Amino acid sequence: MSTALRPAKRVFGSTGREVGAVGQGSWRAEECAIDDAIAALRCGLDLGMTHIDTAEMYGSGAAEKIIGAAIEGRRDEVFLVSKVLPGNASRRGTVAACEKSLKRLGTDRLDCYLLHWRGAHPLEETIEAFDALLRRGAILSWGVSNFDVADLDEVAAIAGTGHPSCNQVLYHLQERAIEHAVLPWCLEHGTAVVAYTPFGDSSSAFDPGTKHGGILQEIAAAHHATARQVALAFLLRHPNTFVIPKASKLEHVRENAGAGSLKLSAAEIARIDAAFARGKPRPLPTA
Repeated sequence: MSTALRPAKRVFGSTGREVGAVGQGSWRAEECAIDDAIAALRCGLDLGMTHIDTAEMYGSGAAEKIIGAAIEGRRDEVFLVSKVLPGNASRRGTVAACEKSLKRLGTDRLDCYLLHWRGAHPLEETIEAFDALLRRGAILSWGVSNFDVADLDEVAAIAGTGHPSCNQVLYHLQERAIEHAVLPWCLEHGTAVVAYTPFGDSSSAFDPGTKHGGILQEIAAAHHATARQVALAFLLRHPNTFVIPKASKLEHVRENAGAGSLKLSAAEIARIDAAFARGKPRPLPTA
């Protein structure tokens, strides 16, 4: 089973930075034993999973504190991402929220800062705040999360070419709505797509007793890999896609890292595509 290979790197949107295709999420990290969460994050860094994602919302800042402890002394290795809540995303509120996140994370900068989802504050205000933070060096790039095509068009109209740097969206084998319009938009505009909850919220996709789960198991066996690694590799078949699975156990961290170097054949991709239908075009889903 390929569980200890380092994930391949690819350019992260318009930032020009090379980032591991497989990163580390932190949603509900505070619900794990803190020492275990820190050990898992550090193991991920050792394996090249240097893209670490968090948000002020996660545990009301608790996840950011855990990450701050995990990356202490290793900040320069990390591509660090956090998010501002829509309710805080006014011009002043965004700057204040960023400063609080930086303090909790124990760093002077974020590599990318995201608007968590579209809220009531005008996008112009949020983007003005992002630009102010860029000028200060408090953030090195900015992006969005949970944005559909109309929202992305609005961001591009306000901010111009190269924006947003990324769009973080719900994307897994049983939820492929972004492939209809959002993913093509991001490919065309040089925007990275970051898949959160890349395994979905149930284990049904990986049940070997089902037809689709059996297909994943067969493909995994051919690569001496696991079904979950195959699932991540399928999402990563697009050149601008990244995944940020969360793991609290070291064996799961190693398993996730191994997915970043797994290459599926065209025939294998076709089998998975047929087993997990995209469905009809519909509004962008959220978790």
